[in-house]
Amino acid sequence: MIFQHIRRGKPLTLLLWMGLLVFIFAPLPQARAQQPPPQQAVTAAAQTEPPSAPNPPAPQPKTAPSGTQHGDSTSPARTGAQPKNDRILGVVPNYSTVENRTPYQPLTVGGKFKITAEGAFDCAEFGIVAALAGFDQATNEDPTWGQGFKGYARRYGARFADQLSGNIFVGAVYPALLHEDPRYFRRGEGGFGRRAGYALSRVVITKRDSGSEGFNFSELLGNATAAGLSNAYHPRGERSASETIGTWVTQLGIDAAGNEAKEFWPDIKRILHWK
Repeated sequence: MIFQHIRRGKPLTLLLWMGLLVFIFAPLPQARAQQPPPQQAVTAAAQTEPPSAPNPPAPQPKTAPSGTQHGDSTSPARTGAQPKNDRILGVVPNYSTVENRTPYQPLTVGGKFKITAEGAFDCAEFGIVAALAGFDQATNEDPTWGQGFKGYARRYGARFADQLSGNIFVGAVYPALLHEDPRYFRRGEGGFGRRAGYALSRVVITKRDSGSEGFNFSELLGNATAAGLSNAYHPRGERSASETIGTWVTQLGIDAAGNEAKEFWPDIKRILHWK
């Protein structure tokens, strides 16, 4: 996802961080509550006409399988993952967010890899990586890679490898091994501060496949693994221990900001739609 693309405190990182923080933490106006449609009135004839004969018992409605709710497009029971991709800002793929009110159903190992692949190989991701690689080319980041098409291809490959490895290890490999759920379970209720704190805490707390909550080993170990692997294809000047640790910490911060966006994006979208 886009939150896996930024590395090592470059100017683009600062600009994106500032924009993201201003966008997310700006005071949200109170959206006008939508009134439910009035119930249709019962006709006078139906009220006064006595029944001529006992009515047969009405057939019982079919109930949804355990773990589903009718009309809830974010229920994970259909495919083991969120079936609706409500893109943040209309662009960033958001396959791994579900509502806390949805009855919990764990993902299979295949489901964890599926939602990770859907996000990593979404068409928007290729465009985002292309833009970031173009910025690196324009600012001559990693000068040893040179300019021209060859230099751009190297930068694009490095950017895409960073994105892919981060997603795979954080969202699929470690969750499958450690029986953790890689999805973000949106709180959606309570005050702004409580919801913001909840979103921030998901970096270190996650659901387990059992439905209980525990320490988010996948987040920490996954980003650490991806940061370590980046040393294999980034220039020698960026392979020190301090650079690797800096990349790891930066990715944790970016994922925390991503959780804030996932938590509040439906509210922002609803307010914009109301206006």
